[in-house]
Amino acid sequence: MSILAIRQLSFSHLFPCNSVSSKRCRFLACDRCNRNMNLLPQLCLQNYALEPEALDEDLPVSDNSKIEEFINYIKQMLGSMDYGRISVSPYDTAWVALIRDLQGRDTPQFPSSLEWISNNQLSDGSWGDEHFFLAYDRLLNTLACVVALTTWNVHADKIQKGISFIKENVSKLEDSNPEHMTCGFEVVFPALLQRARDLGIHGIPYDAPVIQQIRVVRDRKMQRAPIELMHKVPTCLLHNLEGLENLELEWPKLLKLQTPKGTFLTSPAATSFAVMETKDENCLAYITYVVNKFNGGEIKKCLDHVYRFWTEKGSFSARESEFCDIDDTSMGIRLLRLHGYNISPNALSNFKKDDEFTCYVGQGFESPSPIFNLYRASQVLFPGETILEQAGQFSYNFLRERLQENQLLDKWLISKHLPDEIKCGLEMPWYATLPRVETRFYIHNYGVDDIWIGKSLYRMPEINNEAYLELAKLDYNKCQAQHQMEWNRMEQWYEDSNLEEFGISKKDLLLYYFLASASIFKPERSGERSAWVKSQTVCTALSSCYFIKEEAESSEQSIELSSEFRNGQPQNCGHGCKNVKGLIAILFETLRDLKSHAQERIGRDISDLLFDTWGVWLNKLGRREEEIQEAELLVSTINICSGYIVSKETLSNNEYTTLSGLTNKICCQLRQLKREKVGQIEFLCS
Repeated sequence: MSILAIRQLSFSHLFPCNSVSSKRCRFLACDRCNRNMNLLPQLCLQNYALEPEALDEDLPVSDNSKIEEFINYIKQMLGSMDYGRISVSPYDTAWVALIRDLQGRDTPQFPSSLEWISNNQLSDGSWGDEHFFLAYDRLLNTLACVVALTTWNVHADKIQKGISFIKENVSKLEDSNPEHMTCGFEVVFPALLQRARDLGIHGIPYDAPVIQQIRVVRDRKMQRAPIELMHKVPTCLLHNLEGLENLELEWPKLLKLQTPKGTFLTSPAATSFAVMETKDENCLAYITYVVNKFNGGEIKKCLDHVYRFWTEKGSFSARESEFCDIDDTSMGIRLLRLHGYNISPNALSNFKKDDEFTCYVGQGFESPSPIFNLYRASQVLFPGETILEQAGQFSYNFLRERLQENQLLDKWLISKHLPDEIKCGLEMPWYATLPRVETRFYIHNYGVDDIWIGKSLYRMPEINNEAYLELAKLDYNKCQAQHQMEWNRMEQWYEDSNLEEFGISKKDLLLYYFLASASIFKPERSGERSAWVKSQTVCTALSSCYFIKEEAESSEQSIELSSEFRNGQPQNCGHGCKNVKGLIAILFETLRDLKSHAQERIGRDISDLLFDTWGVWLNKLGRREEEIQEAELLVSTINICSGYIVSKETLSNNEYTTLSGLTNKICCQLRQLKREKVGQIEFLCS
């Protein structure tokens, strides 16, 4: 009986319990014993000769606030249940990881699934429930994960540990209770074994007696549920489709048996197999939904909601509203654009009169917070978007005037941090703000205790919440600690390589690392930052060596240097020039180090791509600055080390080369502009 129900009881009556039990329970009215006593419930078990006893007065009474806390927690849990949730299934995750990129690239369609497998192997080499061992479950999970890792040729060490576990534990199937056999085990396990055998995985006892027995059980099951019936009506075999790949499946018929959500009896594994075989859009949509939901898809779901209810008039805090305001509309434009949605800013024209913008038609006076959101939205503009240009000019002038006059009280929001947030926003516009710097300011200005003004004061715990702030601080500190540790390693690399001898100062190295960590800041992208810093360091030093020579001589020597480099002959590179020889030796060691770390992360040898890219660049040394293309070299090196570029065809792709050319041109022009400014300052000071 729920707490809420108990609250409604009048204990002056008898209340039998409705649970099905031979021992009937009931509440007894205490005033039957003493009508002057406070009414308290007493429990009587009729099947036992026990006298009702008063509740122990010393029994600790639960804190009402604690009860309310649990009630609210359970209400929230039930309210957010959606389609339900279970713990992660390694088996299903492995099948999702087996889906190849549907655009034809040799990569997983859902790389996060493969990443989960690599991060969640247990110490004994298996995958599964860490706190409960069931042979059926552990062996099936482990075999599926080994197959997934082998398919993508990654983490050979984890594959070997998994194989060892299977080999050592397969005999435990003989003593396992058949009642605890996982659903469809006799169908899907033999099919996975065949897939493993086809992949050439050695060390698995494919023909062990217990496995032969499982195949016999499978054959019996197939006789009870013939394949013809499975194509006509939903049967249990639909749940195990991935175990039937060696049969002649009629997919047009099977696809008609999907649920409206695109799944086969709610099985991600069976649905993933259907995607692999048919590329069916409904099946893919279901798998995509599941992956997004349990892989950080909450933010996209919120943005999808905003986009779904967007209108030409703009947006409002309530869905399907004819009324819109500039506050929600501005936030919608900014967030949707920053996350790749196709959104037009023309809705802002509904809030413009003459040269001014207003929160809504009939607004008495303007408040800072809506206009600040308009200002932020105006910065995500494309060329020719006049309405955003006008919005930016108006909002900047409005906010600057309010700051100067110290008139920042807001009609909609009570927040002590709003003035600082507006001041930071005006001083550092979005396009000039680095992500981590922006995050640091936002942590400082975030208002946990902000109060909103409607017909009454109210708070919004999903917007202003201490948990957001604490998570942001933890994440920021984790990132900072990672960057500091990497910088210590960079300093050590600087000393070990004697880079000072080649004209590189520690200040130069710090600048390179700052640029890398400010642009690629996530802790897990350490390898890309390392590729950036080390590549730029060696690149700058080599360029300096060649620019001091005559162009014709440099060009001829760079061609020869490139040829020797590609042939893997560092000892012959440099033509007797001590600096060049030393730098090429550092370059070889650096590229080998980058290759080794990349192979650990992405499980692929990138040597050919990496050395070819640098060989092409070395061939251009000594030419004019705009022809050297340092920017393209750095970007290509980073992309190769991260695994984004997997073939030479990508590097020669027309779109990629066009973008690379623009990047080179912009970087070259920025350097020239910087030199011109320095020259002007020196001229004025002379």
